[in-house]
Amino acid sequence: MMVAALAGAATGLAVGPASALVEIDVNKGTIEPLPVAVTDFAGGELGAEISSIVQADLKRSGLFAPIDKAAFIEKIANPDQAPRFDDWKVINAQALVTGRVNKEGDGRIRAEYRLWDTFAGQQLSGEQFFANGANTRRVAHIIADAIYERLTGEKGYFDTRIVFIDESGAKNDRKKRLAIMDQDGANTRFLSDGRAIVMTPRFSPNRQEITYMSYESGQPRVYLLQLETGQRELVGNFPGMTFAPRFSPDGQRVIMSLMREDGNSNIYSMDLRSRNTTRLTSSNAIDTSPSYSPDGSKIVFTSDRGGRPHIYVMGADGSGQSRISFGEGSYSTPVWSPRGDLIAFTKQSGGQFQIGVMRTDGSGERILTSGFLQEGPTWAPNGRVIMYLKQTAGSGGPKLYSVDLTGRNEQQIPSPNFASDPAWSPLLD
Repeated sequence: MMVAALAGAATGLAVGPASALVEIDVNKGTIEPLPVAVTDFAGGELGAEISSIVQADLKRSGLFAPIDKAAFIEKIANPDQAPRFDDWKVINAQALVTGRVNKEGDGRIRAEYRLWDTFAGQQLSGEQFFANGANTRRVAHIIADAIYERLTGEKGYFDTRIVFIDESGAKNDRKKRLAIMDQDGANTRFLSDGRAIVMTPRFSPNRQEITYMSYESGQPRVYLLQLETGQRELVGNFPGMTFAPRFSPDGQRVIMSLMREDGNSNIYSMDLRSRNTTRLTSSNAIDTSPSYSPDGSKIVFTSDRGGRPHIYVMGADGSGQSRISFGEGSYSTPVWSPRGDLIAFTKQSGGQFQIGVMRTDGSGERILTSGFLQEGPTWAPNGRVIMYLKQTAGSGGPKLYSVDLTGRNEQQIPSPNFASDPAWSPLLD
């Protein structure tokens, strides 16, 4: 664990009343980013580093507009004192973030922040965190999450990781490695050496385990990998081809698509304790890309049983299979939102690849982004942002992008090389 201790409110910090003026209504159709001032935290270079990461997180969300530090009138010398609110109101800083970072005698760092409502003239929140010196970025992400939640009423998503496929080398001889990084593209770490093709990594709800496919034996096989220890185990040696494994919400089962000798692909679930396998679909078609609802009661998947790939929903036991997509084009890679209200999908229509969302009954379909090639959506744990791979014409390979549910604020996520198959982790402990 990186965070050794967490205080609900830093000692001596008086939290203001709940009727503060500054808040963001994230349910509005159009959201104006909130002007916010993030000062350099006291504590020299380390304080400035942490505050810059906090500012970058808030800006990247699209909900906040950090003010240029050159416009600051007051220079915060003592974050324990209330700021001169008039100096911040005149530059329209509706929220102000101050803080301090110290090194403790045992080698840990202590980071604390305060969030102020400048127009109401009151403090909204204040917390302190302890961590070892190697995890300063996590402290910054945790602080950004706390600010995000206080101002929007929703959980943040900055203290998370992305597992993905790193792609390098010539197009006709592409090396594909399993990789993991922070949600902002920092701290990339490779989990495989590239000697075998790997695909479709997915996080377990326990955050420290992933499932993925590997072709190291010549056939696609599903593996489990413990991220902290590197321990790996084969889920099962199934006859035929195996595709698109995902965990159940409780982490006790893996659901996947298996192709038999007759060429049909059906959906199966496996109990990871007993290793018993249950067949959930029995169609003369290709049923694939299954994804559980957050409560584990339903499964969304893709099937071409109607002549073209569309999205279907069924009970977790395979009952009640029904089609929910009826638009033009072909649908694939459906993924249930962590909030349970939407399903994200890839769609091919009119010569374009599109990333969209629909309600769980298929109504309210909305396309968020469209282009030359984009697919494989994955949800941030708060259900507010989607990440996916995108390749522009002539670019040579895919990169990772994110977009929010408004269809705005599309951003490229930095990666060392080309990147594909992203999967977003839950919030870290």
